[in-house]
Amino acid sequence: MARWDVIILGAGAAGLMCAAQAGYRGRRVLVLDNAKKPGRKILISGGGRCNFTNLQAGPHAYVCRNPHFTKSALARYTQRDFIDLVERHGVAYEERDHGQLFCTESAKEIVRVLLTECDWAGVTLQMQTEILSVEALESGFALTTSRGVLACESLVIATGGLSLPKLGATPLGYRLAEQFGLPVVATHAGLVPFTLHTADKEALAELSGISLPVTMTAACGQSFTEALLFTHRGLSGPAVLQVSSYWTPGEAVVIDLLPGRDVADWLVRAQRENGAQELKTLLARELPRRLVEKLMEQGVLLNKPLRQYTPRELAEAAERLTHWTLKPNGTEGYRTAEVTLGGVDTDALSSKTMAAREVPGLYFIGEVMDVTGWLGGFNFQWCWSSGWVAGQYA
Repeated sequence: MARWDVIILGAGAAGLMCAAQAGYRGRRVLVLDNAKKPGRKILISGGGRCNFTNLQAGPHAYVCRNPHFTKSALARYTQRDFIDLVERHGVAYEERDHGQLFCTESAKEIVRVLLTECDWAGVTLQMQTEILSVEALESGFALTTSRGVLACESLVIATGGLSLPKLGATPLGYRLAEQFGLPVVATHAGLVPFTLHTADKEALAELSGISLPVTMTAACGQSFTEALLFTHRGLSGPAVLQVSSYWTPGEAVVIDLLPGRDVADWLVRAQRENGAQELKTLLARELPRRLVEKLMEQGVLLNKPLRQYTPRELAEAAERLTHWTLKPNGTEGYRTAEVTLGGVDTDALSSKTMAAREVPGLYFIGEVMDVTGWLGGFNFQWCWSSGWVAGQYA
């Protein structure tokens, strides 16, 4: 039985970060993964450019049953720390909207950084290895794999979630948590497009491909001002992906089609200045014409010359433009989801070390935990922060 100080399950963002840190402490580290190559999710992220962190990363941008859990790790390994790392490796990057940082060249650069760090730290990677069983020893763990039996003092679970199953996602991490008595918060797809009920889907199908900035708000009150994209299946775009992490089946979402402006005042002024103008004509200057026509076709708005609107009707038009309400049928699920909501309950883990409170030597990091970031590099930052923290103790 080959023995290691640390075995890490998962050669993704969190696992590789943790491996390098533990290796630099002089620990003998082995990383196992069932894929052919490491960093699969990194490579496809950000359209192949990897949105590797966000300048605004902080506890406010994470969904977790315990809103305080992320504070320690994010404070001890910040976005600035990861930026320093990529700069030391000569990776060129650029800032986009909302503090998002992307590689200028390719996501491969981030994988190169992590693999180089692992190499320098003396880490061993073993790919195409299936985990058949794990059991606790008197001190440490024994793993039966498709390539033999292994033993370790510390076991780090960095297996990720269930999103993007084509990349090999499995529920292994959740099964191991339950095996060792850790509760798992129910999982579902996050950062994912909405599907619509048949009537709405058919009515809005003609708008497929149209994108516009909106403010979208979930029933809980959480809102995001980002782009909305109509698709042949329903609704997508950054605004939808963000709100999906706060949406519960059966709830409606509210869409402000003209964010950042006092629409009621704008309509009153337009009526005063050019009363002969039809509402459709006015709105088509600010919104996609096909969308305006669809809203009127569906009876959301009434079209007539502005002068014919009573003050109450004008106020109602403003209300419908800023509070257009739709009730999604569901989401596209794990197939297109960027992340998995829920996961290993953080109440069972130490926020200082990422170790299981009741199981010595067992750690959970990254997406397998009940920590989900906003769209825009926040989930990668959680991988870096949680992986770095666990690497100081595993």
